[in-house]
Amino acid sequence: MTDSDGAVQGSTLPHWYDGDDVPTITRGEGVRVYDDEGAEYFDFTSQLYCVNAGHSEESIIEAMTEQAQRIPYVSSSKHNDTRTELAERIAEVAPGDLSDVYFSISGSEANEAAARFARAEQDAPKVLTRWQSYHGGSYGSAALTGDPGTRNAVARYAETTGSGKFLPPVPGAFDADTPEELARKAADHLEFVIRNEGHESVAAIMTEPVAGSSGAFPAPPGYFERVRELCDEYDILLIADEVITGFGRCGEWFGMQTEPVDPDLITFAKGVTSSYAPLAGVLVSDSIGSSRREDGIEIGQTFAGHPVACAAGLAAMDVYEERLIDNVRAVTPPFESELRELAERHYAVREVRGRGFLHSVVFADPQTGEPFVDTWGTDEDDNPVDEVVELAAENGVLVATGRPDDQIILAPPLPADEDDIQEGVSVLDAAIGEVFG
Repeated sequence: MTDSDGAVQGSTLPHWYDGDDVPTITRGEGVRVYDDEGAEYFDFTSQLYCVNAGHSEESIIEAMTEQAQRIPYVSSSKHNDTRTELAERIAEVAPGDLSDVYFSISGSEANEAAARFARAEQDAPKVLTRWQSYHGGSYGSAALTGDPGTRNAVARYAETTGSGKFLPPVPGAFDADTPEELARKAADHLEFVIRNEGHESVAAIMTEPVAGSSGAFPAPPGYFERVRELCDEYDILLIADEVITGFGRCGEWFGMQTEPVDPDLITFAKGVTSSYAPLAGVLVSDSIGSSRREDGIEIGQTFAGHPVACAAGLAAMDVYEERLIDNVRAVTPPFESELRELAERHYAVREVRGRGFLHSVVFADPQTGEPFVDTWGTDEDDNPVDEVVELAAENGVLVATGRPDDQIILAPPLPADEDDIQEGVSVLDAAIGEVFG
């Protein structure tokens, strides 16, 4: 970047950047953020589905400050009282017998660690994940990712191995007349993949309880029960990627607690600190934890389990427990009602789906049932869903497209009340009407 005199200036390179102008966010308060020109926005996506406690939770800031004053950093190869307390607290609210926590920094790194642990535990090389999924953008996690945009961008320069793919339990992948039939066909397909990969070569299945940026779709009834049965039958570990669904977003501590099965490992990030500081990790069962202690862990990360981040996590968990998870449960019914009415008003809205404070609005041509633009299958740039996102932002509401971008993901901060939701859906309603008529 150069100034008017031709001198070189430094500049930030935004992530997921496609050449468009991006806002400069300078301040946040509650469920709203403000840019450098003073414009106010309702943050209907919690930035990247991560600022669960809102943008100005003083208790988290105070806990971080206190920790930084006491000791700001402790090596990740040593114990720390705040780090240990957070691990114990997370284990207390986790499903099943998950008891030990391995901390990391980002969700991508947590997913890589979970895959590494599973491979070591099972002495098997492969981890199966869904097509269309997103598990991260680093080399290892991009191999796990099913979204072609991310996977191909990374594989263009260095191919990665050790993963296999199966179809997600969505109607577009299977011809099914009922949710129960969809669950059966999707699970039968998964078993077919396991058998054809060679079940002894499969260490784990990694999946989100409710899809995150890939569409906020929950599984049909009975699906996860069958997945758990398949894992038990073929001696495969079940990894729940809870980077987005964890810490209250689906109305429970973890998204898997909205399903009647327990995973063998859970990965988390984002909401654990309400993203006030970077922190992520892997929850494992007592047996896996014991194996890792016995065999040792030969690699690590300098900033994993940073004490200031762990202090933020403890304070965030207090806020979730005291009021925010209850708020998600209370506001979800009117949120879903608003979205159903939105779908009824607009021919271009094919479906709304989700759970808790994680929903998707999916668009399609009503005559064909296909996306208006298939951005995964063509080089077409003129996507009307992008126009809806831009119009909403111009009118004070931040939303984002999903993967694929025939949909808009809605994931408000957990303190959002009915008025906030009504405002956000109203602005989205007007934007859809302007774009699609």
